[in-house]
Amino acid sequence: MMVVIVDNPERGICPENLTFNEGDGTPCKHLRGGKPGEYWCAIHHYDWYKDTPCYSHGQIEKSPDCVCRMGEHILKKRRKNAKNK
Repeated sequence: MMVVIVDNPERGICPENLTFNEGDGTPCKHLRGGKPGEYWCAIHHYDWYKDTPCYSHGQIEKSPDCVCRMGEHILKKRRKNAKNK
């Protein structure tokens, strides 16, 4: 599943600042953390985040450091696919 994401968070949402995550198991470029299960999204605190596809997937954050459920799902899928190869 390909997902449109903001390329440079400082520029916000505008046509020339959009890119995409392939949905091929590659983590989103905004995913931070070094240990599976403890990754978090680095753009949740921006005002424009509520207008992104990620926000519309129902993630409810208590703080900007909350685990990104979509990123966690992609990484779990990637690990599962790697085991099956």
